[in-house]
Amino acid sequence: METLSNLESFVRSAELSSFSAAARRLALTPAAISRNVARLESNLGVRLFQRTTRGLTLTEQGERFLSTVRGGLDTIQSAIADLTTNAGQPAGVLKINAPVGFGIDYLLPLIPAFVSRYPAVMLDWSFDNRPVDMITGGFDVAIGGGFELSPGFVARELARVQIVAVAAPEFVQGKHLPKTPKHLSNFAAVGMRSPKTGKPYEHRMRNAAGKEMSISLDTRMMVNDPEALCKSVLMGMGIGLLPMPHVHRFIESGALIRLLPGWHMDVGPISLYFASQKLLPAKTRVFVDFIVEVFIRNGIARKLSAS
Repeated sequence: METLSNLESFVRSAELSSFSAAARRLALTPAAISRNVARLESNLGVRLFQRTTRGLTLTEQGERFLSTVRGGLDTIQSAIADLTTNAGQPAGVLKINAPVGFGIDYLLPLIPAFVSRYPAVMLDWSFDNRPVDMITGGFDVAIGGGFELSPGFVARELARVQIVAVAAPEFVQGKHLPKTPKHLSNFAAVGMRSPKTGKPYEHRMRNAAGKEMSISLDTRMMVNDPEALCKSVLMGMGIGLLPMPHVHRFIESGALIRLLPGWHMDVGPISLYFASQKLLPAKTRVFVDFIVEVFIRNGIARKLSAS
């Protein structure tokens, strides 16, 4: 009878088309994955992969075998994860990636309650504003937007990322406030470059009636980080277009005022990214469920909405 390790090595290698990627996913060495797959092929008496310098491709027999065993493997792992969750305390190191501002402002404050509930789980945080490769980085969970989903991973939305126009009260004091997005060009602005392309972002705002309007800013300074942009606007260096998670607390306190309250730009969701539900170890499952539960209970998505 085949071992679970051999079968899992085969299935993850097939999904990711790489022994190295499967090794990172399973916390093994590429040599161990290759050995497990070779042992499986020897025991079955068939070749499951065609191996080339460009990667792995399944043979016809490999395709058939994958379609047969993948569902059963997921069911077994789901049963093991469920048993671990219900029969014992979730434990182990959980590697998490999150954007700097959102992670520090909205996720870290939730963690004392999580640690109190699951003291055997050690959280290893990495804060980065750029989307990461979860497999290469070895992350169990990533939080953010704009991630490309690798095979076997899913996303669970936490909130929408909506961008609004803001300014420090003293910066706009005595000036005529803008009535439409086009009027934003009458003010000096701090702009932001994309960390991926290095180019300034292009913006189109939308109102509740569905009308869209492009924005041209009189940019006097450019930054590549939303925290730097927010700080610059707070210092009165110009207006800025910023995501609600970065400015919500400043709008509430009066440190910033929102320009054009009826207009915003939706740039997509901020989500939890993790392995398919059936593959989750207990430490990951309880973290995902905890974060989602608290976001719903505390109405965080509603607070961060620009609508």
